[in-house]
Amino acid sequence: MSEDEDLNFEISRRPSVDEYFMRMAYLVATRATCTRRKVGAVVVKDKHVLTTGYNGPPKGLPHCDVTGCLREKLNIPSGERHELCRGVHAEQNAIIQAAYFGVSLKGASMYVTNYPCSVCIKMIINAGIVEVIYDEGYPDDLAKDIVEEAGLKMRRFQLDEETKRCYLRPSNMVNEG
Repeated sequence: MSEDEDLNFEISRRPSVDEYFMRMAYLVATRATCTRRKVGAVVVKDKHVLTTGYNGPPKGLPHCDVTGCLREKLNIPSGERHELCRGVHAEQNAIIQAAYFGVSLKGASMYVTNYPCSVCIKMIINAGIVEVIYDEGYPDDLAKDIVEEAGLKMRRFQLDEETKRCYLRPSNMVNEG
């Protein structure tokens, strides 16, 4: 191979900081075992990753793709009756991982594939996270009310559908917001 042939490759563009971390959140979501929605979260401070989380059952328990989904069996709509899920949400797992390893999240930002539910929003606020950057919506009006009351900074950053398809099968790409 000649020297010219060796240099004949496409140089891809450098992603923005938001795109970089949102792509990471989608990559993290590929580990999720929820049968309804694959969600990933990445907590960042000063452009460095602190923790990640994806949705799934507690450590050591059978995964939802093995046991089945109680919420589906009971026809519970998305955004309601969170207590009837055996899974831990991606945002919760990211916060729990920080506690487990003694990492402070004070002043951090969270990139998450979906708008957090009201339970996660409360945990995000109490963990000291100051900004949430999300891609897809989620049908939880209480979460939006709590965000407004707390003054939590929320920002939507959407990846293009082609990029999302690199990480998740189309059946896992739910847009309800």
